[in-house]
Amino acid sequence: MGDPKQEQRDFFRAEDPASGPLTTDQGVPVDHTDDSLSAGERGPTLLEDFHFREKLTRFDHERIPERVVHARGAGAYGYFEPYESCAEFTRAAFLQDPAVRTPVFVRFSTVQGPKGSADTVRDVRGFATKFYTSEGNYDLVGNNFPVFFIQDGIKFPDFVHAVKPEPHNDIPTGASAHDSLWDFVSLQPETLHAIMWLMSDRAIPRSYRMMQGFGVHTFRFVNVDGKGTFVKFHWKPRLGAHSLVWDEAQECQGRDPDFNRRDLWDAIEAGEFPEWELGVQLVPEEDEFSFDFDLLDATKLIPEEQVPVRPIGRMVLDRNPENFFAETEQVAFHTANVVPGIDFTNDPLLQARNFSYLDTQLIRLGGPNFAQLPVNRPVAPVRTNQRDGYGQSTIHRGTNYFPNSLGGGCPAHAGADPHAFRHYTEKIDGATIRRRSPSFEDHYSQPALFWNSMADWEKQHIVAAFRFELGKVEARAVRARTVEHLAKVDGELAAEVARGIGVPGPAAVAEPASKLSSPALSLRSLRGDGSIRTRRIAVLVADGVDAAQVTSVREALAAEGALVEALAPVDGSVTGSDGERYAVDRALPTMASVLYDAVLLPGGPADTPSTAEDPDAMRFVRDAYRHGKPIAAVGSGVGVLAALEPQGLRLSAEFQQVLSDQGVVTDTTPGPASPEFAQAFVDAIAAHRHWDRPPLRC
Repeated sequence: MGDPKQEQRDFFRAEDPASGPLTTDQGVPVDHTDDSLSAGERGPTLLEDFHFREKLTRFDHERIPERVVHARGAGAYGYFEPYESCAEFTRAAFLQDPAVRTPVFVRFSTVQGPKGSADTVRDVRGFATKFYTSEGNYDLVGNNFPVFFIQDGIKFPDFVHAVKPEPHNDIPTGASAHDSLWDFVSLQPETLHAIMWLMSDRAIPRSYRMMQGFGVHTFRFVNVDGKGTFVKFHWKPRLGAHSLVWDEAQECQGRDPDFNRRDLWDAIEAGEFPEWELGVQLVPEEDEFSFDFDLLDATKLIPEEQVPVRPIGRMVLDRNPENFFAETEQVAFHTANVVPGIDFTNDPLLQARNFSYLDTQLIRLGGPNFAQLPVNRPVAPVRTNQRDGYGQSTIHRGTNYFPNSLGGGCPAHAGADPHAFRHYTEKIDGATIRRRSPSFEDHYSQPALFWNSMADWEKQHIVAAFRFELGKVEARAVRARTVEHLAKVDGELAAEVARGIGVPGPAAVAEPASKLSSPALSLRSLRGDGSIRTRRIAVLVADGVDAAQVTSVREALAAEGALVEALAPVDGSVTGSDGERYAVDRALPTMASVLYDAVLLPGGPADTPSTAEDPDAMRFVRDAYRHGKPIAAVGSGVGVLAALEPQGLRLSAEFQQVLSDQGVVTDTTPGPASPEFAQAFVDAIAAHRHWDRPPLRC
């Protein structure tokens, strides 16, 4: 039997454009498509030109409403496979057999900005996965933060209106640094935990492939006996979780606004398939109230030290879409798309999403039949009595109601079929009220937990982010009110932020809201498998370069899976120290340090390379140093580093040893680089960033 998903794609795929002549939508061959039919060469266009009318009409109707949030996205296909049966906790079929691969489609996205905004803005990232299971589609619709900004879905329109551009001038695009968002935050302290994540480096991921994902809510697993277990979902990238810094993220927006989208596409095309491990935190129902927060509160997380994450499977993305609009743009996710064995809890934010997502797709995709689009269509059989509507492509037969006798009673309901979906049985008893549970009232302990868990450099970045964001806020009262809330999280944090935005610090330093920490929340604990695969390494070359040095290090890096590119002042080639011509990959003025993960500085026969006199090259090296990126200099290439000395980088022998522990690898020995030098550079790249370097004074 063939692959059902492949057969589905083949059925909906357009005709091969090379298989015949251009036609109309009705299949009529067209002899000419460059000029409209007219009465004479300079006469009026004739309405009888059906090809002209069809072509323009179709063009005029190409656009559909973009998503209100998560408009800017990128997607890919792949598969999921469990490590072992999870039957003890859930009867979901796709979590039972390690030999069964379930097809998936994943869409990553930013939240605030429109489709045309940049990838590297400071924002939450969507991480939505559609599993095409044998029992129907299951959508795990999550983010790269484990918590959300609000507790109840009725506040969702308010939050989104506040974070979107200001209504009077539609500014800023793709950014949260403006008055309305921070006014909302300063009046809704429940936002503070997610805001701490937003101000951290988690909000500017290096790559979608190096980004965690979370289901955010507490869901339920249900096993074959009907027993429920609370569950939180985690995606952990094999490459580790890595981020940009704010300065380079802003420059990336100009250098390559498609930075994350391009990275995902290029990696898959190169056969470097991204991989994540799916893990779960499982809480027995009898332990529901054993935490100092409410499991139904989407602004809270369960520390991994308290409930470890249990790995249950892995996901690999191995195929890019063939058409962005048909697949990535038209994919429709819905939190209520669940399968037998997975159910909801009474989380009020989740309950609202279960209504809102379907409602949104109806208007965005033009009607109720969007599930028939190839990217949304289940591989499981679909038999319903739903009929007609915009976009209906299924040719139904038989009756369209239940019960019936004329159609033999078909389709009949599943009845006692053990594979049928059955909602978890839960006793509900309560008065009809509009009131938040008191168990949702602690808004400061978990933001403090997050702050306490950060490395010193992460704390510095968070303070800088608050200063940047609040520094863009015109209303001083909003700035001051936000600092008052931060003081309830941590007095040191509040004082540092206040000092940078020109408002009074907290009147008195209160006790921190929490003294607990969770090392698992820090990026320093999420470095992955130590691989440098797909890392982009720049080699700065010029005429006179020692090609043997370049080749020796380049081969060592390529053997580890890194992508190495030679950059020169002009495109084409350079003359090596041996008089031979060597090809370069790109012209240095077209690139920048922010587009690479590390830089190699080779030398020439003796003198410092002319790279040290090139303003573009020196800016490249200076930025790499400031952003904590690994730098390697070999032979006389060390002189390029020494050229930074007037700006504060001293290169005495003792200081070089200090820098070697901070990702700056040097070797003044002429000739090909040693294996030890290459390995030290590989190790520095694997560590991603090095934040303890002395700053440059420039």
